[in-house]
Amino acid sequence: MNLKVNGLDDLDLQILHILIKDSRTPFLEIARQCHVSGGTIHVRMKKMEDLGIIKGTKMIIDNSKLGYDVCCFIGIYLDKANTFKETLEQLKLIKEIVELHYTTGEYTIFIKVICKNIADLQNLLMNKIQKVDGIQRTNTFISLYQPVDRNIELDIMTKEQ
Repeated sequence: MNLKVNGLDDLDLQILHILIKDSRTPFLEIARQCHVSGGTIHVRMKKMEDLGIIKGTKMIIDNSKLGYDVCCFIGIYLDKANTFKETLEQLKLIKEIVELHYTTGEYTIFIKVICKNIADLQNLLMNKIQKVDGIQRTNTFISLYQPVDRNIELDIMTKEQ
């Protein structure tokens, strides 16, 4: 099978498939599974980084174990669409915002925030987010439970199949 997706071939997709399952898999183990040398894995990883496909790595932290018990999503209505860039720059400075999306539909911006508790969420909304220039109003959705948290799984055929 020879898939060409954004300059990637079957080997690149196999490497990504392995790393999506466990991003801490050592390069030599990836090389063993793909039946290539460790150097080949290094070269392919560098290529995928240069293409912007791999943008880095991050740890997945259980925020509640660090005292951050509230996860919520906030839909943001802007006064005017042309204030987006300025609003974005101000929102980027708020540390509780862990994701920000420019969206279609009801909201111009949809963000994910993490707070210690409801009082912190209230403070965040009243004293930070709703004071950002360009924001007309917000709509908040508190997450009660997150049963799924994963990367997209690649549809590839590995040599083992």
